[in-house]
Amino acid sequence: MRDETARRYTVEDLLSVMARLRDKDTGCPWDVEQSFATIAPYTIEEAYEVADAIAREDLDALKEELGDLLLQVVYHAQMASEDARFGFADVVDAITRKMIRRHPHVFADASRHEFLTGDMWQRIKAEEKVERGTAAEGAMLDDVPLALPALTRAVKLQKRAAEVGFDWPSLVPVLAKVDEEIAELKTAIAASEGAGERNYAKRVTEEFGDLLFVMANIARHLKVDPEAALRGANAKFVRRFRSIETALAKDGRTPEDATLEEMDQLWDEAKAAETKA
Repeated sequence: MRDETARRYTVEDLLSVMARLRDKDTGCPWDVEQSFATIAPYTIEEAYEVADAIAREDLDALKEELGDLLLQVVYHAQMASEDARFGFADVVDAITRKMIRRHPHVFADASRHEFLTGDMWQRIKAEEKVERGTAAEGAMLDDVPLALPALTRAVKLQKRAAEVGFDWPSLVPVLAKVDEEIAELKTAIAASEGAGERNYAKRVTEEFGDLLFVMANIARHLKVDPEAALRGANAKFVRRFRSIETALAKDGRTPEDATLEEMDQLWDEAKAAETKA
């Protein structure tokens, strides 16, 4: 391995490292055994770690996590090249062509206004579907990836349907749908009580899923990222619960030693302190 002080490593160096790791005779046994399917979970994990670094506004961590994510791209490209399907250069070429094609208002003589209204973007995407052969009847939602987080996929499915007019015209009926779904969830809970655990779980899970789907639709109408919103809520919960733990620790206690009423009071105090800050 060359001295890091000699010069900065490049993408070509990274490609070379990955090729060596995947060498069947002299590479790393673990890396050689991997496949697209086994690496995919790591790819998803690294994308989440990038999002986490951004949420924490930790740019040093972001630099490292972006490198980890880039490694995933290189990894998949190396495996594809071994099957003579495509290589890293093909990935770069494809995304560069796509970005140029989807931004004619920047790279060609086209109307910026048309792009800003969304008309150009939708037309270009439709043309790409025809080229890929995915514009067949009944296939409109088929290219929304199944591996996406459920809330994100719900929003993408709703956006796709909205493109052909299958959408409420305003937020008002969507909010009304929330009340309807909550009522149906309550009915399912009441009807399933005493009906057996399996039946209870099936009916309640279905209605709860419907409620989450509507909440995702509200996020879409409000132009809110539901995943980011929930990550924020999770962080807030962790922050306030830590305040409870800290307050109890001053008395030599833990949450297990406190009553629900005590913890609820400490929660309200932490909430109030955040509001004043």
